[in-house]
Amino acid sequence: MSGPAQRPTASPIGVLVEERFSITERLPGELHSVVDGFRVGAMRRVTRERLASSGLACVADDAALVVSELVSNAILHSGGNHILVTLDLSDGVLGIRVHDGGPGPRSTLQRPGDDDEHGRGLILVQAIANSRHGAWGVSDNGATTWCELKAYP
Repeated sequence: MSGPAQRPTASPIGVLVEERFSITERLPGELHSVVDGFRVGAMRRVTRERLASSGLACVADDAALVVSELVSNAILHSGGNHILVTLDLSDGVLGIRVHDGGPGPRSTLQRPGDDDEHGRGLILVQAIANSRHGAWGVSDNGATTWCELKAYP
């Protein structure tokens, strides 16, 4: 089962985060490098800090988890070598986009078994989006995964 259809890109009122970084190109199934693994934690910290300093601490933890899951997916599945993470605020909605530019397959919701170690990330993203009256999806070419969260309770 795939995520919802692509959401049109709105012109952001305020870009809060725009971070581009390189990752190691790897073949499908090949383990990511230690440095790439550190990128996930770094983006989680950047997200929390920038949102807190912008008066959006109320959404910082949820957004950090979404960023963490989407960056992890980009590193593991894109087959590309660059990732761009963008967070913007428009009309009280926090937009999160992770663009990997790689030829990898679209991200899809999975139904992992109890013993599976992977496959729950997008289920978490969907649950957070639903709890924040938002949505998530994947661009038509699969290179960008996005999530929108209502920024205020």
